[in-house]
Amino acid sequence: MSHGTSGLVNYRSLWSGFGLLTLLAVSAPMPASATPNEISIPGDRAFPESITSTSDGTIYIGSMAEGLVFRASPGAAKAEVWIKPGTNGLLSVLGVLADEKSGTLWACSSDLSGMGVKVGGDNRQVALKSFDLKTGAAKASYPLPGGKALCNDMVVAADGTLYVTDSLNPHILRLKPGASALEVWAENPLFHVEKGAGLDGIAIGSDGSIVTNTFNGGGLFKVEMKSDGSAGAVTQLKTSRPITLPDGLRKLGNNTFLMIEGEGRLDVVTIDGANAKIDTVKDGYNGPVAVTQVGPMAWVLEGQLTHLFDPKTGKPGPFHATAVAIPAH
Repeated sequence: MSHGTSGLVNYRSLWSGFGLLTLLAVSAPMPASATPNEISIPGDRAFPESITSTSDGTIYIGSMAEGLVFRASPGAAKAEVWIKPGTNGLLSVLGVLADEKSGTLWACSSDLSGMGVKVGGDNRQVALKSFDLKTGAAKASYPLPGGKALCNDMVVAADGTLYVTDSLNPHILRLKPGASALEVWAENPLFHVEKGAGLDGIAIGSDGSIVTNTFNGGGLFKVEMKSDGSAGAVTQLKTSRPITLPDGLRKLGNNTFLMIEGEGRLDVVTIDGANAKIDTVKDGYNGPVAVTQVGPMAWVLEGQLTHLFDPKTGKPGPFHATAVAIPAH
């Protein structure tokens, strides 16, 4: 897919028509160290959709088309297959999140067979999966509630509670520490989109509130966290400019976040009350889907997903994640 507008419009229509969403990735700080500016991802069917990292600079990447997880060691210029297809019942992998405190890699496993992307076995159950962060061994599986669902992305709070976006329903899910099942935490008509995928990126603000966006809706929202842990008021933030296909969203600093726009941009979002200032760090990415922070650098993952869902666009280029310096904020 080209970097131009025409290719990006095609990308948008594909996801809208099939009711799917891209995902995002997770932020994890680390001390500055010698790292490459690019990490290559092997295979012409990788179609990566998500990226996360740990404090030592290890990077994890989920594959939508192959249903596996890649890992790149600190300073490595190439990712290697780490969690093999079908492990723990993996289907297409969307969001991945490294939770060092619990020693867990979380992964969203979703069924895209309706779009011709069938990976995994006959059990097509959409679920949140967990793996050992060091070994990749399967730990648990948590099906998403309801019928039609799309597990997309997640964020973990300081107390270990996990919050998960479901792209096909206007609600945010929650998994409390020790719980055996996901539950609906916040549901609001503001999250509804007329067509296609809704809730996507998710992060936690400095005040403990949940910040999320809607892919096809182009919305950015803040959900109040009450003292008892329940969801409070939902506010649609007024952005300084329109945002197009907002995707991966991760906390950067005090009221600041990294965010991907599927149209080709990496942004820094600064929230002040009910307002959100959008500053573009870099434009021209080829189908960006996710971002993670490693020290002073943001690693942007280009999924090139148009080529997965529309054969007429031809073969994708080599898959990779690239680093860009995060501006002072």
